[in-house]
Amino acid sequence: MRDKNLLNETALLARTARGDEHAFREVFDHYQQYVFTFAQKITHSSSDAEEIVQDIFLKVWFSRDQLLTIENFGAYLNRLVRNHALNLLRHEAIVNKVKAEMGLNSSDNDLGTQQTLDYKETKELLDEVLSRLPEQQRRVYTLCHLEGLKYDEVAVQLNISSDTVHYHMKLALATIRAHFKRYALVYPGLFLIFLN
Repeated sequence: MRDKNLLNETALLARTARGDEHAFREVFDHYQQYVFTFAQKITHSSSDAEEIVQDIFLKVWFSRDQLLTIENFGAYLNRLVRNHALNLLRHEAIVNKVKAEMGLNSSDNDLGTQQTLDYKETKELLDEVLSRLPEQQRRVYTLCHLEGLKYDEVAVQLNISSDTVHYHMKLALATIRAHFKRYALVYPGLFLIFLN
């Protein structure tokens, strides 16, 4: 983490958990450069690292009520950065794969207009089916697929067994696949990227 520990870190995190923006700012000021450097080391991109800094601290702020349960904030932050950066790289790899499968040149910066529309509509289909899932299935899918947590990590976070996490993922994926199969002819190839 940082060479120098944040003075009164425990107290600052407790104040942040209660919604104290000044305490959160101190935590942010202390750790933002570390988050940026670590994210840049993983992604090899300054712009991606800047985005990760924003996303990580937004996540910390919006889930601040959990700060009181975290024993080692540095390790927690480290895991958030690593997972978020790897998810970003995974997403970029998927986009590049889709571009390659569609025969787009690497010099193309964006998908063509029609492909972009199809991609957005496919994403909307995913959002639609996720909104219909039972709450626990949706939470498990979001934590595993969108936040990149392992089943064991999700089990701890949701206070359920790993087998239960696996069960909810199995049901969620079955529902999502069934939903997308109805649209497979409309969006060939694209919907699979959300199920990998």
